[in-house]
Amino acid sequence: MKKRIKLFDPVIGSKEEKVLLKALKSHFWASGSGIGKVSEFEHKFRKYVGAQQCVALNSGTAALHLALTLFDVKGKEVILPSLSFVSTAHAVVYNGGKPVFVDVDPHTLCLDPVDVEKAITRKTSVILPVHFGGMPCNLSKLMKLCKAHKVSLVEDAAHAAGATYQKKRIGKHGNAVCFSFHPVKNLAMPTGGAITLNGKNSSKQKNVLSSLRWCGISDRKGVTYDVNKLGWNYYMNEFSASIGLIQLDNLEKTNNIRRKIAKRYSKEIQVEFKMLFNKDCSYHLYWIQVKNRDRFIKQMEKRGIETGIHYLPIHKMSFYKSQEKLPITEKVGKNIVSIPNHPNLIENKVDYIIKNVNELA
Repeated sequence: MKKRIKLFDPVIGSKEEKVLLKALKSHFWASGSGIGKVSEFEHKFRKYVGAQQCVALNSGTAALHLALTLFDVKGKEVILPSLSFVSTAHAVVYNGGKPVFVDVDPHTLCLDPVDVEKAITRKTSVILPVHFGGMPCNLSKLMKLCKAHKVSLVEDAAHAAGATYQKKRIGKHGNAVCFSFHPVKNLAMPTGGAITLNGKNSSKQKNVLSSLRWCGISDRKGVTYDVNKLGWNYYMNEFSASIGLIQLDNLEKTNNIRRKIAKRYSKEIQVEFKMLFNKDCSYHLYWIQVKNRDRFIKQMEKRGIETGIHYLPIHKMSFYKSQEKLPITEKVGKNIVSIPNHPNLIENKVDYIIKNVNELA
């Protein structure tokens, strides 16, 4: 039996093994104050992105949650796509806000700025776009809308480590940009996330978030400290940061491999709806749309190819059941399938995937 082709697969080598062992033997595994390798990762990732500040966390969900605490969300509306992982919406609810779901562009599956503008009201506080699959959304139009209506831009860049928009890396544009470093992501860690911050208040915001990620601890002097607000246990550990530093060194190389595979898929896969090729995309995933999805997934599994669904629309979930009519999202939600795209795929595996997709789709 042929070895199963994984949908996602992190790239690891001897360097990751060495830094893990070094961290293990150091007996210094974690600190809520964010020192050691965590501090080093914050500095290096901030510099890589070109942002003013960076706060390292233990997940992308934590990043979304804490980023929205910086803005006036309670009792207000946050505009976001329904086609995303549920954490994007959960973060709004965590902060007492109301998610307002809008439709996506059928070509990119990112927020459609036209629909965003229609959804803006006096209660709108934040626009929360998702760079879907690593495809940069139309930030120029969204930033213009934010400026015109005096609302904030918080980006969900969970898929977009290393993606660019207008020659600047994702992470440098919005007021706060949220990243995820889960094992399946482009920059892989056992668990991890980050918020990059931009603007005149970014230094102050970093201090606030650094306290919130460690249970609200502030004014630490030696072994004494104060707690002046409610916080969470969201800090990154030394193992994740150590791996993340190595992964960051290789991110451009591994993203280029993803782009090379995506370019072949976009040219050679013979389905009507598929992810477009864009050199600025990080290609965390590659999506296609098929008519009989259940059958397609089962047949691909029989042929040793893992697939996935990213994502089922949030506004159709029991918890979020809403009245918004999102025709594109709902159609995509019934047909979308993710196929393997990661740097461990060798050329003959890519050939095999393309052949089977074209036979079964």
